[in-house]
Amino acid sequence: MNKFLTSTRMYKISLFLFFIFLIIGTSKADDQTILSPDGKLKVTVSVNAGVPTYQIDYNGKLFLKPSPIGLKTNVGDFTQGLVLGENGSSQALDESYALPNIKKSQVHYQANEQVFSFSKDDKPAFDLVFRVSNNDVAFRYQVFPQHDRRSCVVNEETSGFVLPEGTTTFLCPQSAPMGGFARTSPSYETSYTVDAPMGENGWGNGYTFPCLFKVNDNGWVLISETGVDSRYCASRLIGHADGLYTIGFPQEGENNGNGTVAPGIPLPGETPWRTITLGESLTPIVETTVPFDVVEPRYEASQEYEYTKGSWSWIIKMDGGTVFDVQKQYIDFSSEMGYGTILVDALWDTQIGRDKIEELAAYGKSKNVALYLWYNSNGYWNDAPQGPRGIMDNPIARRKEMAWMQRIGVKGIKVDFFGGDKQVTMKQYEDILYDANDFGIMVIFHGCTLPRGWERMYPNFASSEAVLASEMLHFSQGACNNEAFSACLHPFIRNTVASMDFGGSALNKFYNGNNTPNRGSKRITSDVFALATAVLFQSSVQHFALAPNNLTDAPEWAINFMKEVPSTWDEVRLIDGYPGKYVVLARRKGNKWYIAGINAQKETIKLKVTLPMIEAGAQMQVYHDDADLNGQVASVKMGKKQEVELEIPENGGVLVVN
Repeated sequence: MNKFLTSTRMYKISLFLFFIFLIIGTSKADDQTILSPDGKLKVTVSVNAGVPTYQIDYNGKLFLKPSPIGLKTNVGDFTQGLVLGENGSSQALDESYALPNIKKSQVHYQANEQVFSFSKDDKPAFDLVFRVSNNDVAFRYQVFPQHDRRSCVVNEETSGFVLPEGTTTFLCPQSAPMGGFARTSPSYETSYTVDAPMGENGWGNGYTFPCLFKVNDNGWVLISETGVDSRYCASRLIGHADGLYTIGFPQEGENNGNGTVAPGIPLPGETPWRTITLGESLTPIVETTVPFDVVEPRYEASQEYEYTKGSWSWIIKMDGGTVFDVQKQYIDFSSEMGYGTILVDALWDTQIGRDKIEELAAYGKSKNVALYLWYNSNGYWNDAPQGPRGIMDNPIARRKEMAWMQRIGVKGIKVDFFGGDKQVTMKQYEDILYDANDFGIMVIFHGCTLPRGWERMYPNFASSEAVLASEMLHFSQGACNNEAFSACLHPFIRNTVASMDFGGSALNKFYNGNNTPNRGSKRITSDVFALATAVLFQSSVQHFALAPNNLTDAPEWAINFMKEVPSTWDEVRLIDGYPGKYVVLARRKGNKWYIAGINAQKETIKLKVTLPMIEAGAQMQVYHDDADLNGQVASVKMGKKQEVELEIPENGGVLVVN
């Protein structure tokens, strides 16, 4: 801790001198700007006394103060002594693409691109490429060869984000390495702090992406990254004094100390994209597609992949339920629900066995239900005892296993317990995905990093956890008590940038195998709340926390809704909300709209919302809760003003379906 504090103090001193230098530097700042297509968003790139910065304004208001730019590498220090060249190349980007597995199936991306060229000692150092759309900024470095060097190690990226005074934060602390269950952290599974002041650094290790900030009365800023693959490491955000947050590389102890924290790149080479989404409201943040706009597919799909809904026994029955008879029962349940898959979780290798898995796969095929199989990532970084082990970390064993899965008709895998963000770990994610594509297998990751543009980069990528997900509701009554609070965060933060495999929407009142009262943790949210999260939480493949007993002990209207709710969407619109308090969100599938709302506040919220996407006179099904969280369903006709009055009690929900 003393070493960390000393390092932090030194950084603060350096930062103070950096800004003093900017203010009193004798050389005049050399400014260049790039605007969004609508002209409202402006990025200003400057160099003052050899020190580069950028600044972001929106609609005439300051959103990011002058913020540092630069790289320190083993072939040169590109943070000072820099010269910004004359206006570099620029172009207007106008691209349309289809992607069925994100929040919006048809995307029209328009942005202006500007290349800012920096030199040092009269030699090219790097280009800083900015892409600016109406509410998004993305930038990355392109580094040039130095003398005879054709490769380099990036020891530090000084890219920073300086928020104005008074900004409040909505952040998820990064955990220390080799902690938690079986020393598998960090795995992006910590709780958020909300409406907090700046000036902290989480638990001393920074924050996981994405990171949300409220800039006084000006609006909101979401900071993240995208395009991370085997060619770089994943990063975090490090907090400092005076509103500064900087890019931080992985921690030394991650992955049991194996692998470097500093990424290596060929020269010329480039970094991933740093992304900043901003606006005067939360709407641009919830609706952004920038994580996918600026990346490209890494390989072609070997087949057309199918996105499914499914069930899984583990969330209710835990390890003891991973046995043949229970999994067969869940196949029958998925078939009854019209779902395409079941997820067979940990320990199937010893508690079911391969021969019986083949029998399950054949039985599932007869019911039009395919299997997802769980695997341990293991390797030198992993103490988790659950099997199958020794497969996903070894390319020879992995491909042999995938050939077996392809032969018996397994649709996908869920790989767990990664515990690191180093470049070598990013390579393992990519290798698993690439190999799986050869065999037509989809991939879900758990105990893992945030996916960064992977839905577009890897066509067989299904989803990732990277959130404090539904398992905690089983393990902890405290998590159940805070379920509504957490659920009111994810649509504004975690789920804005990537698919989120939460595994929720439980209809059991109690998290135990038979829904037995007063055994295990108790769900305190309503059934309508559970249905609403099936709409609020976006993931193209959904394995819900439903159980076969729900066919008889849950309301018929709830089961019928869970049968027909989509897992892929064509459009999203934020209606209203505030992180951690409440959210009302609309998603469209084809011509059908689903408007879902939940409330974490003690008082019942009453909202009058306009829904122009639903025509006047259209018939709607409205699912709502009374004061005691008893769900009811009513058929209502949309009025001429296309307005609907919503009441949502604490821990309750509402749904409007046309």
